Amino acid sequence: MKIQNGQIYLENVPVTLIAQTYGTPTYVYEENRIRDNFRRALNAFRKYYPNFRFFYAIKANNNLAVANILRQEGAGIDAASINEILLAQKLGLGGDNVMFSGNFLSDDDIQQGLKSGVIFNLDDISILPRVLKYGKPEFLSFRLNPGYGACEVGDFVCNGGPNAKFGVHPDQIMDAYRMAKEAGIKRFGAHMMPGSCIRDPEYFKFITGLLMDNIGKVGKELGIDFEFIDLGGGLGIPYKHEDAPLDIDKAAQLVAEIFTEKLNEYDLKPPRLMMEPARYFVGDAGYVVGTVHSIKNSYKRIIGTDVSMNTLARPAMYGAYHHIYVNGREDEARKPVGLCGQVCENTDFWVKERMLPEGITLGDIIVVENAGAYGYAMSYQYNGRLKPAEVLVNGDKHWLIRQRETIEDLVRNVTVPDHLK
Repeated sequence: MKIQNGQIYLENVPVTLIAQTYGTPTYVYEENRIRDNFRRALNAFRKYYPNFRFFYAIKANNNLAVANILRQEGAGIDAASINEILLAQKLGLGGDNVMFSGNFLSDDDIQQGLKSGVIFNLDDISILPRVLKYGKPEFLSFRLNPGYGACEVGDFVCNGGPNAKFGVHPDQIMDAYRMAKEAGIKRFGAHMMPGSCIRDPEYFKFITGLLMDNIGKVGKELGIDFEFIDLGGGLGIPYKHEDAPLDIDKAAQLVAEIFTEKLNEYDLKPPRLMMEPARYFVGDAGYVVGTVHSIKNSYKRIIGTDVSMNTLARPAMYGAYHHIYVNGREDEARKPVGLCGQVCENTDFWVKERMLPEGITLGDIIVVENAGAYGYAMSYQYNGRLKPAEVLVNGDKHWLIRQRETIEDLVRNVTVPDHLK
């Protein structure tokens, strides 16, 4: 994003053109930013550990145009559900290029996962006997919960530690791999989730060492040569302008150093090192473009826009911060105002006090920053408010990559029995 003569551009496309062409609210993604983010991180990790690969956690942004950018850059896909495996197949990816990291799987999930032939990453030891009832995966991993987790965007999304629902307890990880080896499984990986949106390089060193102390003992005692060890995601981005970005080079260096040290300590054959971020790649490359429709002066001054909680759920769900720009007014004096959407819930009053340009008025275009991860993917239909359009920009070019929903989408799968008509 850039501002020239007061006007906001996403790459080289003015937001006024986005609004005129596609309407609002609309998600917009900067293709070159996504590629730059991926390459910066990949180059950092490969500099210190050449046998490194990223998988993309497609749950964060499942638009196939966005996912294809990352596929072109060399990413595999981390799938949290059977439908995300099917999305990966639409990208032309399968087998060892897709990791199935579902949790609390149904029998149908297991059967379809086996049929797909992707890497099975089991979330608990109890799932393995159920998997073996239907078949034997060629490639198996367990997700360890190392007992720690960190998160800079709220406890709700901390996916490691005693309060998280994910992963095998360290006391059970040896038995899990022993059971799998005795069942005749030959190919193994290991996995964890360190947390979410972490900007401290030292934490990645700490949690990698903790994983390796658990997995190293497994490999040494059971004679398992792990083909990969996946450190999960968690690479953070700054949501507030005063926050410093993650020093990705330092994080990569620290991870590679402790990883290599632990490989030597436990006499493990060096495997592929992997991670599966999403926010770091797409988070700061995505924006929501909206319009001011109403201004209310009551107990507070509230700016009403078409960016509602159903459009961007994170602020209402767990108080997430997203910076807001007002096109043509960024040089104005500011005063505190509230900002809300059009949904009939008070949680849709998702900004209570924010210093916004004092001249903001009807018809102004707002731009919500850092919306590329867990934005559109978490949007929903409520109050009859439909899901927005998505647009990709590259230089001065722009493409519609998902149409705005219509009322037909709202009722598409509804059937009314004859006696109710």
